[in-house]
Amino acid sequence: MTGLARLALARGAQRLLDGVHGGAGSNLINPGGAVGVVQDGELTVHRCAGLASLELGVPIGPDTAFRVASVTKQFTCAAVLMLADEGRLRLEDDVREHLPEFPEMNGPGRAPVTIAHLLHNTSGIRDMLGIMRLGGADLGQPVRADELMAGILRQRTLNFAPGSRFLYSNSNFLLLGRIAERASGEALPAFLDRRIFAPAGMTCTRLAEQVGAVVPGLAIGYVRRDGAWMRAPHAFPLHGEGGLVSGVEDLALWSQWLDTHPYLAGALSSQAPFSNGTANLYARGQVVREYRGVRTVGHGGLWPGYRTEFLRVPEQGVTIIAIANRADADPLLLAHQVLDLLLDGRPVAVPGPRPAGPDAVQPLAGRWLDPVSGTTLDIAVTPEGAASFATFGQPFEPSTLPDSRLGAVRGMTSFALRPVDADTVEVELDAGHVATFRRIPPGAALPDGLPGRYRSEEMDADWTIEPNGDGLQVTIRGPVTRGGPWRVEPVEGDRIRIPVPDLLSFWLDVEALRDAHGAITGLRVNGGRVRDVLYGHQAA
Repeated sequence: MTGLARLALARGAQRLLDGVHGGAGSNLINPGGAVGVVQDGELTVHRCAGLASLELGVPIGPDTAFRVASVTKQFTCAAVLMLADEGRLRLEDDVREHLPEFPEMNGPGRAPVTIAHLLHNTSGIRDMLGIMRLGGADLGQPVRADELMAGILRQRTLNFAPGSRFLYSNSNFLLLGRIAERASGEALPAFLDRRIFAPAGMTCTRLAEQVGAVVPGLAIGYVRRDGAWMRAPHAFPLHGEGGLVSGVEDLALWSQWLDTHPYLAGALSSQAPFSNGTANLYARGQVVREYRGVRTVGHGGLWPGYRTEFLRVPEQGVTIIAIANRADADPLLLAHQVLDLLLDGRPVAVPGPRPAGPDAVQPLAGRWLDPVSGTTLDIAVTPEGAASFATFGQPFEPSTLPDSRLGAVRGMTSFALRPVDADTVEVELDAGHVATFRRIPPGAALPDGLPGRYRSEEMDADWTIEPNGDGLQVTIRGPVTRGGPWRVEPVEGDRIRIPVPDLLSFWLDVEALRDAHGAITGLRVNGGRVRDVLYGHQAA
């Protein structure tokens, strides 16, 4: 790339960054972020915007560090792959060979959970953050590392049979980190520092497990509430799933290190099919998919007040790093916009994805239900004219796919929607699974007989549903705290939705279960990454 082309790319990246973070003038009072572009092993672009500390007026600079959250996962996977290459573990090993405290799961003919299942997010193990949330604890609730592990070890059922589906679960990578520690005889932070960070020259990168740890140069994470910035509260300890602190320059060094260690780079991006033979986008701590005709390998990070995208395009010799210390930023989109700047300069460029327009989405606007899984889908056009799809409270803006379906083109989401008729849509998800959603008419009422107390042994939590004004609410007594109240919304018949207020807000899809006489016997709860949790009705 010529000097002029690099200058144009740098200016374009800065414009994008300023646009995401409110414009150059507002950067004096807003948190912000940083963007880096690595080309052929050299960090050719590094641009910053906004403040690392609003309280002290410290700007984000080249040396600023951030919590990069789930970008950690590829480093944990790298540690496991190194240990496998040295013969200290095998990827086909049953998890219980290394963690004998991990329980045997219920179910006839249940296949064992292997290390490979953890690496590819196909284990079916429920997400530990979801487990804690169903027990009433949000990310601002102080918990201990052993309490997170206890939540995983209480489980006796899986989201699905190992290897059959994809579902993102932080539990997989906490367990991988513990396995690496037992196989190496070394704490994971020390192992990563000795084997990766120090050899790669990553001097500002560390695995900081306690969120209150003092880290030099660390930007504060912010969230906007009622028009004002506040520090994003977060109190969960972090490990192999998300504890990394790093910055643009160090992640550029990691990209360069991968270029000089092609065996490890290839192992991390190696995909494995599902048990039915269909492809899994999730490799080993990295997501592999095609974008505008090029193969991308990347992973995002999301933690209260911090968002990150680490995106490699190996065949182009390009890596794009986008990090923010504000919760409303979208580094995934920003990284792809910077990639667009690069791809648009190619002699023959595949056109970029086209966002689904309001004309295509407005006829679908409303609430939809998959009666098999109980999952609800909200489709809307925002006041700004953008399309929005949301399941379990997690929205994304769909694009028009090459086959005219509407779905995801970035990140790890597998979602492609096709209208069947005015009241039916088909959605292709992971592993080629197709769900049929039907439109739900408004005006539903809450199920009869719902108030009462319900208990889940796997969550170690008691839910109490009781009247609140004209409606119902849920309060929670869990293993580490009390939670709620959460309001209860009607969906259809015995289906309800429970919105859960949190910094990473979501909703639960819940079904009331009844006996042959019509009396409610319990609840079946689905929370996205925590599926089919049974709460039994308790006698008064």
